[in-house]
Amino acid sequence: MVKSHKKLVGVFALLFIILVGIQVYFLYKTYKIKESQVYDDVIRKLDLYRDELKKEYGLREDTVQSYFVKFRKGEMNQKEFRYNIERLNKASISSYTHLIDSIFQKEDYKVTNRYDLISTQYLPSGQYLLTKPITIFETAGKVTKPGKIEEGTWDTSSTEDHESRNTRANTYRSKVASYYEIKNIKSIVFKDLWILIICCILILIAVLWIFIQTINNLIRQQKQVEILHTVVDNIAHEFKTPIATLKIASKTLKKEWNPETLPLIDRQISRLENLMLQLHKDETSEESSSIQPHDWSYFVQDIAFTYPEIDFEFISQVSEELPFDKNLMETIIKNLCENSVKYGASHVKVNVGSMSQHLRIEISDNGRGIEKNELTHIFEKFYRIQSNNIHNTKGLGLGLYFVKNIVTKYHGTIDVSSRLKAGTTFKISIPYEN
Repeated sequence: MVKSHKKLVGVFALLFIILVGIQVYFLYKTYKIKESQVYDDVIRKLDLYRDELKKEYGLREDTVQSYFVKFRKGEMNQKEFRYNIERLNKASISSYTHLIDSIFQKEDYKVTNRYDLISTQYLPSGQYLLTKPITIFETAGKVTKPGKIEEGTWDTSSTEDHESRNTRANTYRSKVASYYEIKNIKSIVFKDLWILIICCILILIAVLWIFIQTINNLIRQQKQVEILHTVVDNIAHEFKTPIATLKIASKTLKKEWNPETLPLIDRQISRLENLMLQLHKDETSEESSSIQPHDWSYFVQDIAFTYPEIDFEFISQVSEELPFDKNLMETIIKNLCENSVKYGASHVKVNVGSMSQHLRIEISDNGRGIEKNELTHIFEKFYRIQSNNIHNTKGLGLGLYFVKNIVTKYHGTIDVSSRLKAGTTFKISIPYEN
């Protein structure tokens, strides 16, 4: 079941990561589309002013045309040509920035723009007059990371008198590029996408929450199944002893009549009835029966009757009624005694006493003993002591597990000491109040 949960969590984690990746990719593409739409809107608005801007800032004035003619004829070197063009740009920066800000003031777009002359070619001869970009006009805010670039060509022509008194057309083809950057583009886009982003996050949180609830339900169901298994195991284990005792008593009665056998049968029948009641705890009273001083001897007598070949020694120093569940105390005594018998004991000593508001139970035997490395595991569920890595003793490995649970329920302690081929001793101390 644990492996199944781990596999389920692993599959979900993989699918959740994929879902997060899809959501991130979706938001990224949506962001880029929205960003592109904003830039298209900016360019569309500036296009309305394009011709006016080119004319106003010198690109189509006769002075610029004359610069090209003089530059081609060699009357002006490249340095002078660039200086004159840049001078026009510097003169227009302030007014151009003011114009751009006024256009996008309502939208609160922080737009920067630069219009560059990339190259100029004199078409009649194919000569390139300008091979390095030069800025024609720009805003005060510099374009550092353009979000959009538009390129195009611009042709200009004029006529001039030739030496032979003929006129000749001067045609120039200029390659231009316009660079756009919106400094607050992220805030603009996120302002429009915040609802979508929150929805995506909520969807991821909802999926994660549903999965966590599902896992919690599975864990609760697993615990309920484990509790059910424990109850079934407990009942099955507890049924074994009274049934075995009743079988022996039945065989004894068949051979000869013995009045002492009848109380034993009554006790075992009563124990079976109590075990059945455990299956209906919700329908019965929560009050636990107390245990009388003589009950301890009955426990040992019953187990001794079941194993007549074993020498049981019983010492009791209990002289008062104690506030413990009788059935649970019987489970402790009988499980520990049966454990001794299973592992080769021929003599089992049971010592019960009460002192300083503590019940003390000590059970020792002369059995095979328990290896030191196994002492820490004997109280685990389904654990059985191994000999040469072979389980050679019958049982489910539940007896000591139930003893440990009962002692823990009463906030007691249990200690075990053992020597190989010499025997094992269990010491239990349980506090109580009168």
